[in-house]
Amino acid sequence: MTTVFDPIRVGAWDLPQRFVMAPLTRNRAEAGGVPGELAAEYYGQRAGAGLIVTEGTQPSAVGQGYLATPGLHSPEQVEGWRGVAEAVHAGGGRIVAQLMHAGRIAHPDNKDGLETVAPSAITAPGLMVTVDGQKPHVEPRALETSEIPGVVEEFVQAARNAVEAGLDGVEVHGANGYLLHQFLAPSSNERTDEYGGTPENRARLTIEVVRAVADAIGADKVGLRISPAHNIQGVLETDPEETERAYTTLVEGIADLGIAYLSILGDPASDLFQTLRKGFGGIVIANSGFGEVTDLDEVKQVVDGGQADLVAVGRPFLANPDLVERWRTGAELNEPNSDTFYGGGAEGYTDYPTLDAA
Repeated sequence: MTTVFDPIRVGAWDLPQRFVMAPLTRNRAEAGGVPGELAAEYYGQRAGAGLIVTEGTQPSAVGQGYLATPGLHSPEQVEGWRGVAEAVHAGGGRIVAQLMHAGRIAHPDNKDGLETVAPSAITAPGLMVTVDGQKPHVEPRALETSEIPGVVEEFVQAARNAVEAGLDGVEVHGANGYLLHQFLAPSSNERTDEYGGTPENRARLTIEVVRAVADAIGADKVGLRISPAHNIQGVLETDPEETERAYTTLVEGIADLGIAYLSILGDPASDLFQTLRKGFGGIVIANSGFGEVTDLDEVKQVVDGGQADLVAVGRPFLANPDLVERWRTGAELNEPNSDTFYGGGAEGYTDYPTLDAA
């Protein structure tokens, strides 16, 4: 019987167990969106995860959403990520960059006044944290059809940059209300060209991005994250039939590539999750979402129950650099300090003790 501590082959990587470190935004990039020595220490400490998916990393300057998030579009950023990759590899781990174009979940104040773009000129609800406090999201400019190949190329170049930096691959972020998800959902996509109007058309951009990235760096170094019907940040998918059509189109549009994995945020026991898993036909990582902290019992339930091949784990890795060993031995866990999740320095970032230190 498969257990969570059995090794597994995922794309180009041999992983030591059936759970991986989920992407966790920490807002600690240095000037110019460069991950610094502190980031290298943080990720290096967590190399035992086997596979780390980085925090959301913008593929272009326009694609930045939040304050102090890293990018993968400048030489300085590539060098910063090189230090991160070396630290993780020194600990025997593997690390992929999550490529996240924020789309309309952005503010010009966070990216040197650059404009915000989206599938349609529909303002996102809610507020964005800026250096001057919280401000409403701005109305985005709808991308012209002629600009969309350029967006695809941004993802492709960022993926090439990730490999140049020594990272082990990339995860294309098609979830959580950001640009690719904005194209997928009818509430944020009112286009009338070939990228909107039907579920099949709304899936087109994500398919094009994944196929182009796989062609550029190798399909076995590419993952995709989706969150169908997550209904977050004003990106709403409330019609079950339309949602299933869009995501079935998406997974069928990439199934032949043989990419490393598909990461699905949702209930692994749901019909939609299992329909998409079957349609994809490859390795699937389950992520149950943000509502509750994923514990070892849940990981066992998903893996032992055959609902997914692996599970993405977030907050427990944040507070426990040696989470794998703690779970393996039944040791007590450190509690995460939510006050230090976003921004700041070493506190709540690199100072959580390991079992050896304790």
